[in-house]
Amino acid sequence: MSVAIQSLPSSSRDAASLAARLGVPFHEIAIHAFPDGEIRVTVGPASPTTIIYASLDRPNDKLIALMFAAEALRRGGAERLVLVAPYLCYMRQDTAFHEGEAISQKVIGPLLARCADRVVTVDAHLHRTPDIKAVFPGIQSDNLSAMPAISDTLRKTGLDPATLVAGPDAESLPWVSDLAGRLGLSYTVAKKTRRSDRSVAIEFQGGTRIAGRPALIVDDIVSSGGTIIACANALTAAGATAIDAVVTHALFPEAACKQMTSSGIRSIRSTRSVPHSTNAIALDELFADALKGELGETVQ
Repeated sequence: MSVAIQSLPSSSRDAASLAARLGVPFHEIAIHAFPDGEIRVTVGPASPTTIIYASLDRPNDKLIALMFAAEALRRGGAERLVLVAPYLCYMRQDTAFHEGEAISQKVIGPLLARCADRVVTVDAHLHRTPDIKAVFPGIQSDNLSAMPAISDTLRKTGLDPATLVAGPDAESLPWVSDLAGRLGLSYTVAKKTRRSDRSVAIEFQGGTRIAGRPALIVDDIVSSGGTIIACANALTAAGATAIDAVVTHALFPEAACKQMTSSGIRSIRSTRSVPHSTNAIALDELFADALKGELGETVQ
């Protein structure tokens, strides 16, 4: 077979599902940890085009494993490596916010570009970077939107037509407006003031009626849950009758789910970009469509 998928162990479930959808072989990359913390990486047989599926949450060890896997696959005969990273790490630090800080995006982008010929990701955190091509110099790169998959799922489960799609800050506007447009709903975004990594203030200003309506919070990344909880509290104070939430990347600890429920969030659903108990939205169709050119044929 000229195309195959190999994945890091943490991504095997979704990688195997995508391989089945594409009709290509799947192999889980083996990682052995030595007592001193170093690792040994063993890949499966290389195909001319090999897709490496690796969601890069909790990324530090994964980045090393990914580089080792790329080396082994190239040496084994892979002519083209395509990295599918549903969650792409280290994109948020795209500038030095304080003197002496490293700009992680400027390091990770070229690093991955040396490993792969193409990078495919979803809703990368590129708020001050206008185009993902600037992150990955010299290779093909795609920043897919999860909103088609999210809207399809929400449409199937049903939504009150009075639902207000709400974003916690101005940075969420692209996702909020896109999803609202797909579902034919109105939307609003809040003003956020960040006090620390885990403390924010959220305020919805006048202009859109919230009172008496259900609300759907939408965001790309939830890391600790603080912002989405503050958003729920602000919506409740403004008179929202019910609050649900949907997020692309669920990075927050499982314990935060209880805090979200206590803040009035009735349900929270995430895509399967990162394994989490809130996973409810598959990305197979999104990736299959993006990768069909690698197979040289149309994927059903």
